[in-house]
Amino acid sequence: MEQPINILERYWNFTEFRPEQESIINAIIEGEDTFVLLPTGGGKSLCFQIPALAKEGICVVISPLIALMKDQVQQLNDKGIKAMALTSGITYSQLDTLLDNCIYGNYKFLYLSPERLQQELVQERIRQMNVNLIAVDEAHCISQWGSDFRPAYKNIALLRQLHPTVNVVALTASAKPDVVEDIIKELDFIQPKIFKQSFSRPNLGYMVYHENDKYYRIETILKKYKESSIIYVRNRKLTLDLSAFLQSKNISATYYHGGLPNAEKDKNMTLWLQNQKQVMVATNAFGMGIDKPDVKTVIHLNLPESIESYFQEAGRVGRNGEKAFAVILKNNSDEALVKNQFLNVLPTVDFVKQVYRKLCSYFQVSYGEGEYETFDFDFNSFCKTYNFSPILSYNALLLLDRNSVITLSKQFKNKVSAQFIISSASLFNYLETHSNFNLIVKSILRMYGGIFDHDTKIDLAKIAEKASSNENSVTKILLQLESDQIITLNLAKTDAQVTFIEPREDDKTINRIASIIEQQNKLKQQQVKAMLEYVENDSVCKSVQLLTYFGEKDTKPCGMCSVCTSAKKTVKPQEVSSIKNRIIELLETGDQSSRAMIAALNCTDAELKNILKLLLEHDIITITPTNTYKLSHL
Repeated sequence: MEQPINILERYWNFTEFRPEQESIINAIIEGEDTFVLLPTGGGKSLCFQIPALAKEGICVVISPLIALMKDQVQQLNDKGIKAMALTSGITYSQLDTLLDNCIYGNYKFLYLSPERLQQELVQERIRQMNVNLIAVDEAHCISQWGSDFRPAYKNIALLRQLHPTVNVVALTASAKPDVVEDIIKELDFIQPKIFKQSFSRPNLGYMVYHENDKYYRIETILKKYKESSIIYVRNRKLTLDLSAFLQSKNISATYYHGGLPNAEKDKNMTLWLQNQKQVMVATNAFGMGIDKPDVKTVIHLNLPESIESYFQEAGRVGRNGEKAFAVILKNNSDEALVKNQFLNVLPTVDFVKQVYRKLCSYFQVSYGEGEYETFDFDFNSFCKTYNFSPILSYNALLLLDRNSVITLSKQFKNKVSAQFIISSASLFNYLETHSNFNLIVKSILRMYGGIFDHDTKIDLAKIAEKASSNENSVTKILLQLESDQIITLNLAKTDAQVTFIEPREDDKTINRIASIIEQQNKLKQQQVKAMLEYVENDSVCKSVQLLTYFGEKDTKPCGMCSVCTSAKKTVKPQEVSSIKNRIIELLETGDQSSRAMIAALNCTDAELKNILKLLLEHDIITITPTNTYKLSHL
């Protein structure tokens, strides 16, 4: 068997393992059931990839995240390692062929979702494979008390029946003690090797600042720390607004959100990765698989939904071991905003039942039917048809997806088909009086040979490219051709696909998962409460608060978070007197804003506020109508 360190050097060009990696890899190679809790950036994927490469056979990897599966498969393929992922949108015959390739084609990794594992064909073929390891990624999804619980994860133990002698490794970046116990029990581990790396990040300062003007504080932070930065914001519009604001302040910035075309995502990502842009302003769609070591600051403009997601996003900072900062900016409106965004949009069991019934009606799925039928789905049209709130409906659909009632795959596409219903001679007569249609119609004829004989799928983007036009012009001409009875046209715009996993049973279907929906809603409420408590608690070290949340004991104050640094800065009476005199000197030259004073004085915001309050109480200074300060006697 090849040594793990040799595999690491050959494929990853590293000459040593990160802390814990080698011990984990050796335990897995020795056939032990293994539980791995490594914080974000700890190198979890190598922990199962290297043992799988060291042994004969194929590793079956269960993961809930399609994007992460595709990313890891691409990375392995780029290294010349044969890997595949069974994602949605694969036909039965394609699935049959792909599974055969896994058995006979020397593949080393098969990635699939827990829902895919429920198919009999998949189970039967996995039974025939020479499986050398079963890896369960994002293992917290198996626990009802873990964030993103997916009931299908409870079926993973089935793999143990298919291959009773093969060991299992469970991996996660965030799990509280009760979730860890749940994972070990659900995966039927007996005397597992447990590897838990402390969540402590000694080089990382967790800062929470109360700010009325968050953009100004961001500007000052980024001008002080000019290295690479990520700013997380609540929605897509804010990514554009904030990056434009930063550019206007001569801070180079780009943006990233889930709705961008892939080419633009890649371009913006590359600019940031190569340090051509200092700041990436992004929604939480950004960050998966990113391992940029020199990120100096991660700033949250809005409160995250949970400590788990915050810790994961904050963990993308300071991976080179140098001092770095994770900053949350809060103000008085944030509590209401976070409750509106994450709690007031939790669908009740009754609402989920309603959405499910209407979804079946929308696609005309009869009672007792629909199993494994797939439909193109225009989400906005669905919401308008039934007068549903889009955000509540989307969350209800996600619940149905997570609980294996449906599969919802987000993929925007224009599905267009057409057929010419007149003879070619009549068509050319028509074009003589519609010469402006010539180029586009002839481009279609050259690209789609059978379009006179049958309804043919056509690609608007490719037609536009061939005709040196644009998609809007092509669509207008197609609609005119349809109106003039030259073609039949099917112009369907969809932003997703829905696959029904089980036959329609209306309320019975939802009643089976009602307790899970209620329990997950309760968990969300607990997570938001914990997040609010974290940002409001200014008496306990921020690092200690986070470590305690994840079940670590005997923690010590970090000395560098916002709580620890403010405790250190007790201002001596002579320093207070010096700052007071300096403020008076500044005001003698004219009215001053608090920002201008901070820029001129060597003190913190809190110190300035306290001294200004003192001066106001003694009537030495007053506030002007424009919210600046001036000396009372002037």
